Amino acid sequence: MKTPLIRPLRPEDEVAWRGLWFAYLDFYGASVPEEVYATYFARLLSDDPGEYHCRLALVDDTAVGLVHYLFHRHGWKLENVVYIQDLYVTPALRGSGTGRALIETVYVEADAAGCPSVYWLTQEFNETARVLYDRVGEVTPFIKYQRPAS
Repeated sequence: MKTPLIRPLRPEDEVAWRGLWFAYLDFYGASVPEEVYATYFARLLSDDPGEYHCRLALVDDTAVGLVHYLFHRHGWKLENVVYIQDLYVTPALRGSGTGRALIETVYVEADAAGCPSVYWLTQEFNETARVLYDRVGEVTPFIKYQRPAS
């Protein structure tokens, strides 16, 4: 297995990015309207440091993974923190180190920006990803709540 190249998202990556993000959403049984795809892609390409960021993992010029993350303020810290919104690696490459490389890329960018705190959520059933997450992160005791749908 070749080491993946991790790089920022580019405008010409839209088709490959859509394929990966669609597969990610499908894994969670979710879908979004076209307007959300288009808006999110535009946000990911923004130069605004407060906007979402994206890194793609490529092997032989083929996109095989992505990570979306956001720097944001935290009420208990002076520095920003980093939230990993989405992380996806194609099934054939899971366990290859691609997911780890994507997370570690976010760690490097967080450190460079003076943001030592990086966090993310996953669902309990996501056992394959949790094997990786147990190696590169710490499980917290927090339980997520959200406003009920009306």
